[in-house]
Amino acid sequence: MNDIVIDTQIANVEAWSGKTRADENFPVGSHLLSRRVRTHMHAYYAFARNADDIADSPALSPEEKIVRLDIMEEVLLGKRLAGSPSAEKLRWSLNETGVTPVHATDLLIAFRQDATTRRYETFDELYNYCRYSAVPVGRYVIDLHGENHRCYRASDALCISLQLLNHLQDCAADMRTLDRCYIPQILMRHFRINTRDLLGPEETPLLRRAFITVLDRVDRLNLVAEELPYLVRSRRLRAETMLICRLSMRLAKRLARTDPLAHRVKLTKTDGTLSLLRALGALVWR
Repeated sequence: MNDIVIDTQIANVEAWSGKTRADENFPVGSHLLSRRVRTHMHAYYAFARNADDIADSPALSPEEKIVRLDIMEEVLLGKRLAGSPSAEKLRWSLNETGVTPVHATDLLIAFRQDATTRRYETFDELYNYCRYSAVPVGRYVIDLHGENHRCYRASDALCISLQLLNHLQDCAADMRTLDRCYIPQILMRHFRINTRDLLGPEETPLLRRAFITVLDRVDRLNLVAEELPYLVRSRRLRAETMLICRLSMRLAKRLARTDPLAHRVKLTKTDGTLSLLRALGALVWR
């Protein structure tokens, strides 16, 4: 078998899918935050978006994905001058703010894992994946605002909750396009279901029970996450985190009563409006 030869001198390793911040479930540096902070958060998001798109690309082999992600890291850390525009921009941002690059390099650990891992045996394995795929986002925001690291616990819970919700939303698409399943295999065996059930036109009763088990975890995470707006000192960040906490709880409720195989379960304008009102109320707390 011939060895795979991969060009490491690619002028631009990024493979943008076309998704933007507007396609996300939750706000990414909304206008509740100051313009200065939003600029840096958007640079972080662009880096994460492009790295995620590499990991999810159906046109790239696992080996090609890892090479491209490695180049993104080298550009981010200044070991390469070019090859990833979003990494270049984030490198500038981190130099400006003094925030550690570990919150970006940790993301790349998860995306490399996505390139090679398609199943998770236990919730512990899945949570460890979320430790790199989701937790760094919240910690980056906390550090960007100069908040105390005691906020990490609630932030971690919120980020893992959001990741699990996204896994449930996209469970059919992930299976169909990437042969990837984030529902722990031990849970699927317990309910006597398999990955083929995720490809059906609608959920089965046993698959619904598995979804509810995951959502029970989400509810417990959201209980911890609710502390976050009360822990941060920044009024604007308090409002932003309140907004995201409320949206997370609302999406969990929608997934608890709606079949994600029949169609993608999404937040409604009413969900957004009511959550925003709670967020605006948080602005006036003392």
